[in-house]
Amino acid sequence: MAYIGQGLVSTSADNTVGTSAIENGAVTAAKLASGITSIGQIVSTTKTDVFSQSTSGATFYNPTGFSRTITPVATSSKVLIFASCAWSAETNFEIGSKITKTIGGSETDVLIGDASSSRTRAFLAERSNAAGDYGTMTMIVLDSPNTTSEITYKPVAATEGSATLYLNRQHDDADAASTFRCASTIVCVEILG
Repeated sequence: MAYIGQGLVSTSADNTVGTSAIENGAVTAAKLASGITSIGQIVSTTKTDVFSQSTSGATFYNPTGFSRTITPVATSSKVLIFASCAWSAETNFEIGSKITKTIGGSETDVLIGDASSSRTRAFLAERSNAAGDYGTMTMIVLDSPNTTSEITYKPVAATEGSATLYLNRQHDDADAASTFRCASTIVCVEILG
């Protein structure tokens, strides 16, 4: 079985789509057809090495080599972005994260919270409560870039104050089996409109 939108679609052993769908309790071929979307391309970047950065509070940083470019085939295409990031920082520091996109040299945020006085806007935030903690975040967002130019998507993070920000390692990084080294990834899926 495969999920498409809110419907449940039957697939055969060779992954071809069947002719009926269940959506909100009703089964129709029309609902199946209207729920199908074509995938244009899927690209990804995985970062397994460690990144560290001395930070200035509320300034966002992108780990070296951790971005993904994609060039949509049509302006009507949407880009579904999955980013899973194993951030950490000094004990008891809040880490804010978001995804940015760059088109033609202009960088903008894909999704952040509303402006509120002096508060820093981010997609997600997590506190690194102990020296062995990760502030692991998985961000999923559907972007409508309205372009056929190359787009670079980047996961970025900031700490609440001056600290050291890490990716793929804990703050204390003790040489022991109980200390984990992680991997982070970003996946971009072009959905044809």
